[in-house]
Amino acid sequence: MYFSSSSQISLKAPTLVSKVPRNTRRNQTASPAVREMKSDLLSQRIGGFGTNLSSGGSSLGGSRIIIQLNLQRTLSRRKSPTVSACWLPSSEVASTAFTVGTAAVLPFYTVMVVAPKAELTRKAMKSRIPYIVLGLLYAYLLYLSWTPDTIQLMFASKYWLPELSGIAKMFSNEVTLASAWIHLLAVDLFAARQVYHDGLQNDIETRHSVSLCLLFCPVGILTHCITKALTSSPEKKQHRTH
Repeated sequence: MYFSSSSQISLKAPTLVSKVPRNTRRNQTASPAVREMKSDLLSQRIGGFGTNLSSGGSSLGGSRIIIQLNLQRTLSRRKSPTVSACWLPSSEVASTAFTVGTAAVLPFYTVMVVAPKAELTRKAMKSRIPYIVLGLLYAYLLYLSWTPDTIQLMFASKYWLPELSGIAKMFSNEVTLASAWIHLLAVDLFAARQVYHDGLQNDIETRHSVSLCLLFCPVGILTHCITKALTSSPEKKQHRTH
């Protein structure tokens, strides 16, 4: 009977722990069971508390923990791979550079066509500022679009010569395409400037040639050469020599 009552006390330790006699042998037998049951109850309370926190408990501490977890999840979602993180800003930069570069050269073409002999036009076409701006913009876009495969795509041939397939693949990138457009704007403006100055020196009409240089630069240069050949008379040549 003594051992059966002791086992009942051990099984119901959380509710009958206060009724255990103060005998040393009984305390030694019951204390491990009491400690085990207390630890189980404590773990159950902690688990229940954690469940309440994760389900949106109303306590202040739970709210703080949930806010911190949500913040960490948001930051982890924003941390994407390097390519995808840089692609959207680079695409926006390419679009902005395309628009800004095109708008920047239009005033120079406008004054060369509308008032080719005005003093403002002469001073504007002597300035180096547009070429510096376009050069810096082109260098920045080239830096953004440069990859370890750029050289290989540019010189894809076994003889280290450019191939159309490699160039087409390289220009599939928007940043590379924008850099090529800025490159064309700078070269076309420089060619139009040369046509304009040659027209002033030789008294040749250049407005049509300058206009063609904006979008069809080789055609504009060809037009200027034809115009110069057709309008140059012996008197003009003799006047230029003197």
